[in-house]
Amino acid sequence: MTSYFIRRFLLIIPTFIGITLITFLVLQIVPGGPLEMELMKLRMGGTGGETGSTQLTSANIPESALQEMKEFYGFDKPVHIRYINWLGNLLTGDLGKSYVHSEPVLQVIADRFPVSIYFGLIGFLLTYIICVPLGVAKAVKNGTSFDFISSFLVFMGYSIPGWAFGALMLIVFGGGSFLDIFPLGGFRSEDFSQLSFFEQVWDQIHHTILPVAAYAISSFATLTILTKNSVIENLSQDYIRTAYAKGLSDRKVIFKHALRNSLIPIATGIGNFLGIILAGSLLIEKVFNIQGMGLLGFESIIKRDYPVVMGLLVISSLLMLIGNILSDMIYAIIDPRIRFK
Repeated sequence: MTSYFIRRFLLIIPTFIGITLITFLVLQIVPGGPLEMELMKLRMGGTGGETGSTQLTSANIPESALQEMKEFYGFDKPVHIRYINWLGNLLTGDLGKSYVHSEPVLQVIADRFPVSIYFGLIGFLLTYIICVPLGVAKAVKNGTSFDFISSFLVFMGYSIPGWAFGALMLIVFGGGSFLDIFPLGGFRSEDFSQLSFFEQVWDQIHHTILPVAAYAISSFATLTILTKNSVIENLSQDYIRTAYAKGLSDRKVIFKHALRNSLIPIATGIGNFLGIILAGSLLIEKVFNIQGMGLLGFESIIKRDYPVVMGLLVISSLLMLIGNILSDMIYAIIDPRIRFK
């Protein structure tokens, strides 16, 4: 099995090159790149007198200035050379400099990283802490009123997009038409640094509850029903009847035997959550005014900030590839019968 995981890790290299190469080529082909946008700004700006009536045209822009701009954005070389240079810089830990923020890409991403990892991890842990026990309880009480009521609530939450649920919560609890309990958004209060330690803890919790609820609500139904169906399937197996025949209690049979085997299909999504945690949710971040990775990625694409787009792609693709291997490892840990060759 060790050789299998070694091969999987080695396959990360060509897969990563393929992902970044295709994305890099697409970004170069898409019209309206950073050079075109900069030229448009120059042409729209004009160079006239006080009235600014004289407009720049392509003929008014000196060739030397165009060449300097091409060199600045790296468009003075063929696309394959540009990719090789970018890949070489990546190996040294240099992701380039943001066109929009005028800062190193790593610094731009690092400023948003804590926000995304904070909300992503809390949402991930909260989902599993609630949904796995809830799915087990629904399996044990299958067909009862508890099962029907909980299914209704779970699927009602699933039918509501996270950003819409967040907007609704802000209207109800954010000082809109009803209650003024939670802030309207943001990661922390503006005077956060001036607060005492316990006030900072409370302020952070205060800004966390609504966004995390919006992050987690859409995944509740999938994980809960998956856990329920998996537990029900395992409770009907022969080894469960054997365990009951040996006189084991319901708790031991369910949690020691049935639940462990039921976790196998649930484990498939754990590795992929690494990428999802950092990706964030654009609409939720927009609703709550959270400066996370999702909003950064969207703004970078709109503003053609290609170095930041590629930097986010590097992080998300590596996490996704490693997450898939992590899922296989969790498989093997949960079920010793699984052997990868």
